[in-house]
Amino acid sequence: MASWHTLSQKLLCQELETNLSSGLSSREAERRLRTYGVNALPEEKTEPLFMIFARQFASPLILVLFASAAVLFFLNHAGDAVIIFFVLLFNASIGTIHEGRSNQALRALKNFVRTTAQVLRDGRVDIVADTNLVPGDVILLTEGERVPADARIIESNGLRADESSLTGESIPVDKEDRPLKKIRASLPEQINMVFKGTTIVGGGGRAIVVKTGRSTEIGKVGTSISGLKGEIPLQKELGSLSRAILIGAAGIGALLLVLGLSSGMSPVEIFTVIVTLSVSVIPEGLPIVITLVLANGVWRMARRNALVKKLQAVETLGQAQVIAVDKTGTLTKNEMIVRSFFVNDAWFDISGTGYEPSGTLNRRDGSSVDPSADDGIRTLNRIAALTSNASVALDEKTNAWTVRGDPTEAAIAVLAKKIGLPREALEHGTPRVAELPFHYKEKYHATLHHGNNRYFINVAGAPEMILDRSQSIYEHKKIAALTDAKREHIEEEMRRASQQGLRVICFAFFQAPGNPLTLLEPTHITNLTFVGFYCLEDSLREEVHESVATAQSAGIRVVMLTGDHKTTAEAIATQAGIYHEGDRILTGDDIEGMTADELARALEKTTVFSRVTPDHKLKIIQGYKARNEIVAMTGDGVNDAPALVAADLGIGMGKIGTDVAKEASDIILLDDNFASIVSAVEEGRAIYRTTRKVILFLLGTNIGEIALIASSFFVDIPLPLLPAQIIWLNLVTDSFLDVSLGMEPKERGLLSGAFTRGRSLIDRSMIPRMMTMSLPAAAGALILFSLTFQDDIARAGTLTLTTIAIAQWFNAWNCRSERTSLFRANPFSNRYLVGALGIVGALQLAAVYAPPLQAVLHTVPLTAGDWLVCIGVASSVIVAEELRKLFSQIKIHHLSQKPIS
Repeated sequence: MASWHTLSQKLLCQELETNLSSGLSSREAERRLRTYGVNALPEEKTEPLFMIFARQFASPLILVLFASAAVLFFLNHAGDAVIIFFVLLFNASIGTIHEGRSNQALRALKNFVRTTAQVLRDGRVDIVADTNLVPGDVILLTEGERVPADARIIESNGLRADESSLTGESIPVDKEDRPLKKIRASLPEQINMVFKGTTIVGGGGRAIVVKTGRSTEIGKVGTSISGLKGEIPLQKELGSLSRAILIGAAGIGALLLVLGLSSGMSPVEIFTVIVTLSVSVIPEGLPIVITLVLANGVWRMARRNALVKKLQAVETLGQAQVIAVDKTGTLTKNEMIVRSFFVNDAWFDISGTGYEPSGTLNRRDGSSVDPSADDGIRTLNRIAALTSNASVALDEKTNAWTVRGDPTEAAIAVLAKKIGLPREALEHGTPRVAELPFHYKEKYHATLHHGNNRYFINVAGAPEMILDRSQSIYEHKKIAALTDAKREHIEEEMRRASQQGLRVICFAFFQAPGNPLTLLEPTHITNLTFVGFYCLEDSLREEVHESVATAQSAGIRVVMLTGDHKTTAEAIATQAGIYHEGDRILTGDDIEGMTADELARALEKTTVFSRVTPDHKLKIIQGYKARNEIVAMTGDGVNDAPALVAADLGIGMGKIGTDVAKEASDIILLDDNFASIVSAVEEGRAIYRTTRKVILFLLGTNIGEIALIASSFFVDIPLPLLPAQIIWLNLVTDSFLDVSLGMEPKERGLLSGAFTRGRSLIDRSMIPRMMTMSLPAAAGALILFSLTFQDDIARAGTLTLTTIAIAQWFNAWNCRSERTSLFRANPFSNRYLVGALGIVGALQLAAVYAPPLQAVLHTVPLTAGDWLVCIGVASSVIVAEELRKLFSQIKIHHLSQKPIS
């Protein structure tokens, strides 16, 4: 049955075969438990460590390297094969260790509290584990408890539920027990239903369970997110790069096969050369360096309280063009706060953050005021404090203010403490005698008090209800008639506050003789004396405005998604700096009436989405992706999970986030600080730039090796580099240099202006650099080998190996900046690179002079003159790259001076 909210109680009992007065029998409950299963959400299976390890080898490049190592082994190059195997295993171990630690941290974040429920069975109230609830159970709902299952309300006594984690609405919902007429009602509209995972914040009642486990609304969210996550951008780009490299390797291998057969080479020689070229083409160090670059970024993010679940995720945020922010709990603290109040025909503003009971009170004109000396302020806040049932306390463990009760009443209690009129002190002289709880029909809450030998009633409620029942007004210590003109003036002030997204609560009182037991009957709550009203809002996080501005200055569009009404959404977005005049606001109804193409076009000018459901959020994210925009989504509630998974990057909240939202996220902010997102953007951009530097270095040096070996075929000379020597260059010399290059410090200005990037990790600007950093040294080494190999081929090979090795040293420095000259950069800003240069220099000396390495690499000792020749030839890469940088700067200067026509 889909429309439980439309059924009468009689039809509801018939459909579920239950009894309102006695509930289910224990035997029937056990039978239904076997039929429907336990009332729990299916947990995602933990991936075994060996599966995480195996997944590190999923890259095509890794598989080809494994194949190359196997071929080398069978061609009696066991040493070379072992080196390749070792590097691949080391890379996989780094990735496995990180993901394993992240998963452990995530499990530690989860708080699987086993809760119980009060259920009516066999005619008596029993307490059972909520996992044992079944459809048809009659449950009791009390203030402060979490709703254990989706249920239809059959009795409401001022029942109010906080559904912000499911719907995104920060204001508690008043619940009713009558059937609704609207069949296709949204979750916020189903006011006679309560949903699993939400919290009862006021009143009490009874309900019949209609859905359990994965059938609940929260369960549907968990089911809907499966299969939504695709590859993140870095994975896609590395995949494209891998395919391009493999296609290039296959083409070169085929060419060499034809050339080798035509020149009369033996099959073993041909395969040795092809494998050697394959090892040259494939940047063996790329996987491990990418892993280390990402791990370094993850480590820096961890210091900023951000847990990265997948290594590649942190780079994705640097590419983000849109950040879709959930309002409740992300932009706001999900803590109601009184921002201002109106009394004695004057406005007063009060500062503060969330539930912390500290702040200053000022008149609207900015002048200070002493609340203890102002009768109007004391009267208004005394009435408000006495009608509040909520309490606020500081949790010493978390150093955070916690609330028990209705969030709105908690905000009232906080204001009372701010101005020095706490409820506890007030009730000493005017104790509460009785109470009339808030009811959705009456829309007010009244408390009866006794003091000075008389009874009086304080009333708090909706503006229209309080004003309609008020006949007089308390102003300047006097009670006067509430004239039509005065009433209209107050209504206009309220209207202005509502247009700013503020929630208005009115307060009044009356004194009456008679039987105190009958004073609280609704018929007596008339002829009230109006005093004033409060304006409340969900408190905006302090750091949000500055962080949003920083993100926007970095060229990132920040948009807000919320379940709140359009007016409230616009006000919050304006305060946060997200909404500006001329921007578009889309509601859930607007989205329902749009096709996918229409929505995608509308997204360009939209910055606020209000009254949106989880389905709407998912459509919005998919709309941005249809526009080929990289989108990150932040959220903390169950309702955010589908969009978190569908986004290129999901960002969850560690403190206030639900377990479902954490599971769906790629990054978790442990301190729930929105400013950490901006720091992560900068980190991601730094990682992207560093990744490009590493790829430029590796592919540049590999192109030089390929050009050198391929050219030897055309000039009909022996191979200038042997397989063992190429592996030495790629897996030993390159490894130290590319790892240290991966530790390059962040560039300046990463958050100034939009982040420009190519369509892939390799763009047109990198091709000329690869040529200038590879071909000069390759040409020089080929000439050097051609002039010396006939006299002593071992010496010629050693000269070639040393020349290419030194060229790689120089290229590591060339790659540090695209435009800044090598001679203007601070060489000690990357101490890792300085250290790596010393290590590879020592290793090259060992390769030339140490007998064990001479035997493996087929090298011979060189003279001082030989070293000078190698350095001279290798330095051609510095000359070529410096000339390219010079011409590039001249071109940029010329374009900047060119007049705009």
